[in-house]
Amino acid sequence: MSNTLKGKIKLIQDTETFGSGFQKREFVVIDESGQYPQTILLQMTKENCGKLDNFKAGEEVEVSYFLNGREWTNPEDSAIKYFNSLVAWKIDYAGKHADAIQGEALTAAQMGDDSEDDDLPF
Repeated sequence: MSNTLKGKIKLIQDTETFGSGFQKREFVVIDESGQYPQTILLQMTKENCGKLDNFKAGEEVEVSYFLNGREWTNPEDSAIKYFNSLVAWKIDYAGKHADAIQGEALTAAQMGDDSEDDDLPF
């Protein structure tokens, strides 16, 4: 099941690569939609790590993520522990930044229409 979170980016970590070749990149989003702000740690994995390259702290975003859970047994004492992760698979600008990007795209599209009237010989 996929979930969505809107908030402001607080922190973006560098990509970590493990011996197995697995990659993850953690980032923090502050969700202020409730009574108390929530500081949420999410991660992007594998080829999705690069999706964070265009984002920076302070930007409003909308993140789509999956809640993953796993069980781990400690090899020393056989104690069982459980872990959860929020694995993001999509991130988009939200708020004012999203409106600005849509405006820029519209302007570029309008400019593209005018370029068809060029008198170029090729």
